[in-house]
Amino acid sequence: MSRVPRRMYDVTARRDCQHPRGEPVNAGKSAPVAAKAAAIDAAQARPLTWKTVLKRALAVAVAGAALYLVLPKLIAVLGAWPRLSTLNPVWFTVCLAAELVSFTCNFALQRLALRTKDWFSVVTAGLTGNAVTDTLPGGSAAGAAVQFRMLTTAGFDTDTAVGGLTAFSLLEVGGLLALPIFALPAILAGVPVSRGLVHTALLGIAAFVLYAIFGVIVLRTDWPLATLGRVAQSLWNRITRGHRPPVTGLDQRLLAERDTIRAVLGGNWRQAALLTAGRLGFDYGCLLAALRATGASPQPSLVLLAYAAAGIVALFPLTPGGLGIVEASLSGLLILAGVRAGYAVLATLAYRIASYWLPLLSGLPAYLLFRRRYGRPAPRRATPGEAGSTT
Repeated sequence: MSRVPRRMYDVTARRDCQHPRGEPVNAGKSAPVAAKAAAIDAAQARPLTWKTVLKRALAVAVAGAALYLVLPKLIAVLGAWPRLSTLNPVWFTVCLAAELVSFTCNFALQRLALRTKDWFSVVTAGLTGNAVTDTLPGGSAAGAAVQFRMLTTAGFDTDTAVGGLTAFSLLEVGGLLALPIFALPAILAGVPVSRGLVHTALLGIAAFVLYAIFGVIVLRTDWPLATLGRVAQSLWNRITRGHRPPVTGLDQRLLAERDTIRAVLGGNWRQAALLTAGRLGFDYGCLLAALRATGASPQPSLVLLAYAAAGIVALFPLTPGGLGIVEASLSGLLILAGVRAGYAVLATLAYRIASYWLPLLSGLPAYLLFRRRYGRPAPRRATPGEAGSTT
């Protein structure tokens, strides 16, 4: 449901050694980012081990188990397909348009992180990576790798975008947690609300307050991250003693990444906040329009609570693209919001067509268009000096 930017596996630009706007590729690259890039190079060159195979098998098993648990609800939602012809065509068009604007805001955030005005490569790489992520169990890493490999082929230095994408993803998580606050006036005004949704609102507000407090502390002081880094480093070294080389300097790496995020937010936080609000707002508008297309007219504030709760559930990628998980949670939450069961199931299907199925199907055409302009994306090659980076 929610397209929160995921952890990106960066790849190095190989064309012209410049940003599309003309800046040197290595300008401003921090040692931690270079070290991370070198580590990724080594991981890509390393043959498959039994641990890697086991991890991938576990991801498939978890996805399969999750799909099995929600299969009845998924079948119920997909079974509403013949009833799509009963949707109001005007409202369904509004639903599709709202999701298009939401995706546009998402790609604009990526342009901001990549510091470019180009749309073609950002959109085609984003749609392709999204399709891979939404197809494979545990596909976030694979989708991010594909997306960054394509951006590299297009001439971007994606190493420098990691901090920006991380900062914007944190903003989006905060925005999602803050959504129940906007439904609070309706609840206080006495609008009839299911007890389950009231609990959801209170939990969401409490989570947002804690998230905001923690964010301010981490951005303004060094000791929480430094302490966390030292504790995690000590624990990891104790567990892996005799099997792997000891990890050093984790506290400093965490602080350096924090400083990168703080620098990105300091320069672009207004624009990033506006685009994040647009991405969430139009995605929510897509759901509202889907409900209106079925003929339902629920309280928008209650739908907002259902949307926020389903979005938080979707942050945990147990299945590809939240398939089945989103259908089960969203349709059930809409029923709690006062929507008739038949309308809730049909609206969920219409919403997922706009936010999941159509973007998924656009992945292959986007990749073919990209290849026609840039050729086949090439794997990352280590740049001189990266392999020896430490810190």
